[in-house]
Amino acid sequence: MPEDTLDRTPVHALLADGTTVRIRPVTPADHDRLQGLYEEMCPDNLRFRFFSLSPNSARLAADRACAPAHPGYRALLAETHGQVVGVAEYDTGGAGDRAEMAIAVCDGRHHRGVGTLLVEHLVSAARAEGVTTFTADALSENREVLRLFADLGLRTARRFEGPEVRLTIRLDTDDAYLTAVEARGRAADVTSLTPLLRPAAVAVVGAGRKPGSVGRAVLHHLKAGGYTGRLFSVNPHVSHILDVPSYPTVGALPATPDLVVVAVPAAAVPATAEECGKAGARALLVVTAGLDAAQARALLAACRAHGMRLVGPNCLGVSNTEPGLRLDATFAARHPRPGTAGVAVQSGGVGIALLDGLSRLGIGVSSFASLGDKYDVSGNDMLQWWESDGRTELALLHLESFGSPRAFSRTARRVTRRIPVLTVDAGRTEAGRRAAASHTAAAATRTMTRQALFTQAGITATRSVGELMETAALLHSQPLPAGTRVAIVTNAGGAGVLAADACAEAGLALPPLPPEVIDDLLAVLPEGAAAGNPVDTTAAVGEDGLADCLDRLTRHPGVDALLVALLPTAVAAATGDDLVRALTRGPGHRAKPVAAIRLDQDLPVELLPADGGGTVPSYAEPQAAARALAHAARRAAWLARPVGTVPDLDGIDTARAQELVGRFLSAHEDGGWLDPRTCAGLLSCYGIPQLPWAWAETEDDAVLAARRLRGPDGRVVLKAHWPGLLHKSEQRAVHLDLQGDAQVRAAFRDFGTRFAGLLTGVVVQPLAARGTELFAGVVQDEVFGPLVLFGLGGTATEVLGDHAARLAPLTDHDVHDLITAPRCAPLLFGARGGAPADLEGLEQLLLRLSRMAADLPQLAEVDFNPVLAAPAGVSVLDARVRLVPRRPHDPYLRRLR
Repeated sequence: MPEDTLDRTPVHALLADGTTVRIRPVTPADHDRLQGLYEEMCPDNLRFRFFSLSPNSARLAADRACAPAHPGYRALLAETHGQVVGVAEYDTGGAGDRAEMAIAVCDGRHHRGVGTLLVEHLVSAARAEGVTTFTADALSENREVLRLFADLGLRTARRFEGPEVRLTIRLDTDDAYLTAVEARGRAADVTSLTPLLRPAAVAVVGAGRKPGSVGRAVLHHLKAGGYTGRLFSVNPHVSHILDVPSYPTVGALPATPDLVVVAVPAAAVPATAEECGKAGARALLVVTAGLDAAQARALLAACRAHGMRLVGPNCLGVSNTEPGLRLDATFAARHPRPGTAGVAVQSGGVGIALLDGLSRLGIGVSSFASLGDKYDVSGNDMLQWWESDGRTELALLHLESFGSPRAFSRTARRVTRRIPVLTVDAGRTEAGRRAAASHTAAAATRTMTRQALFTQAGITATRSVGELMETAALLHSQPLPAGTRVAIVTNAGGAGVLAADACAEAGLALPPLPPEVIDDLLAVLPEGAAAGNPVDTTAAVGEDGLADCLDRLTRHPGVDALLVALLPTAVAAATGDDLVRALTRGPGHRAKPVAAIRLDQDLPVELLPADGGGTVPSYAEPQAAARALAHAARRAAWLARPVGTVPDLDGIDTARAQELVGRFLSAHEDGGWLDPRTCAGLLSCYGIPQLPWAWAETEDDAVLAARRLRGPDGRVVLKAHWPGLLHKSEQRAVHLDLQGDAQVRAAFRDFGTRFAGLLTGVVVQPLAARGTELFAGVVQDEVFGPLVLFGLGGTATEVLGDHAARLAPLTDHDVHDLITAPRCAPLLFGARGGAPADLEGLEQLLLRLSRMAADLPQLAEVDFNPVLAAPAGVSVLDARVRLVPRRPHDPYLRRLR
């Protein structure tokens, strides 16, 4: 890749101790500082770096790093507070895909992850240039650098040559490497959040003397909530606010605060942040709203320059209910109840609703963050905190945007295997829209993209805050069901019908009970009871009989969950029976989830305390209970499935594909749709099967091509082409079933007449055999990355919009889900006695399409329509590919936003 296309934007990233370092390319202006970095090293470190103590080594190294940029060479430095603390470089020396690399870290900064972070960024830059292998030399006694390379997660070979070691490092960023990077990032992230969520000292800047200010409300909450650390106020006009000592500036505080709450007017926020950074604060919570673009940039710049993590601006605050801390830095009306749910929201109003709801249910909150405008700390950060805090058992998110969805997805996939992660799918403005055009960009909606992210990551996505709370109540209190088979028990037939409808609508199954189970149930139920499914116990059922019925259904292997719909009756009141107590009598022995429906219940959802501990969820509406059970069943199915893998593919020529893309974009600066020949060449790089075809620019060429390509029935197809043509069927730019030279000539002349001035040529193909017409495509989303779509193809795709989507790279499980999700899926498996399509060929097509999208960030859109799936094989009948100039972006590279 040409040198001038490389991303040279400085980035900030976290070191192992949670502090921030700035990484950027070396410039000629850095010469003196780089030379000083080497000259200030102790003799041992100099020898480890240069293998000698030559007085010229420092100057020569600085000369090389600061020389004018040239192809094949790259140097990155790390700096903090204006001091260069490390440098890493590589040089291909004209070798193309191999480069010699070296690294140096200043004295006093070892064991903090500077070198490892630099190498990660150097690896990312090298891969973007096509470098596949690093080589490095080290003295065998330099254990630190040898350990650095051994722990990277990359395949590293060592060869000892006397006192030196020759290292060869393969730059394949496979799952093992990404997992290692993730582990380092997680540790650094959690450490960096400690001053925010476990501060030893907190200061509030902007607490007013009179009631009514947000700052004063936060200060009151901190004090009234029993915060156990040191608490200060910053106000130059008073000595105390709410009996909390006040000081004129942050710098005048008697102790350095870990966390500073900023509640000053927007214009004063940047200067306040700078003051906090200079005073040594490690985290800022900015509740102020209304910052303009310049103020926002200045705030973030101050946080990055001084290594402070930032929540906000425009947020409700943060809290941590740990018993030894009791931090409540919010201005919510009430303190959250301590508990086990982690909560992160962007909307303060939603945050208040969740805090109150979780407290009312008794689930409580472990920690809470209102992220506001989310300049820095994100949902990804909070997931990693909850994963490590030892207290959180349930994670609730309400996020309106994602900073790095692919990094979030990897984190969520890992965290969701340990604790449930629930979210509200907010902003579904496109949910009701059908695809109005066949090309992939129109078919892909942001709603579809978000849903693909949630599905692949195992996140439980609800449609409202109410549904979120309903599902959280069940997941908190009940075991997961083994499947979707539900038994309904009710003392009122009408309530059972409502529950049955709700279960069917939620995708749950109501299996008929076998005769032996029916007999078993009728033995303990009153006369007149019906033991089908639903089980109607009649109003005469007593507490003991209902409890016995539930226990017997629990033991039945054909039932995965119980839904109990109860209404109060005069019969139960007269006998003193408490039917609700039948649900809560020692539910610990019930290994299957039980949920109640009480139509007379005032609240949408409650948790009923059970004998011997535990709770049972109770819902006012059957739909709420059924939705919660369906979410639990989906989570159980996701957990039961092995972790998917991205299969290895043969016949892939990424280098040739990148060369083809580079040539096209060199000739088309703004990008565009590939012509048929270039498109076919790109598909061949990935082994994507195409129906045989030929390109013809004259009538005679079309006739000769038709003679060569005619199938067994002698028929061919002609498709007109000109740059930008998308909908051939709408333009009547396709002639089918052409037989003989005369029909081919007539079709070509028709195109020439109707599309005069546009037509550049025609594509000639044999008439395809019979099969199912499908659609496959890719859209490169600017935020989410490549999205692979699949569904019903042909002209029907415009009307039905029968598509499923998954984010690339696809695993084996993702491909299976893509193929089975659309409504047309039964056609592929031999519905109504037909022969099944070549499913293995279809899987390969989607995997290769996914690989192409993952390899080529310039791939803006791919549209295969139709794809013909037949028992004998799968082939693309029509393909369109659009490229745009786009720099490679490494979504997994450790950096702060």
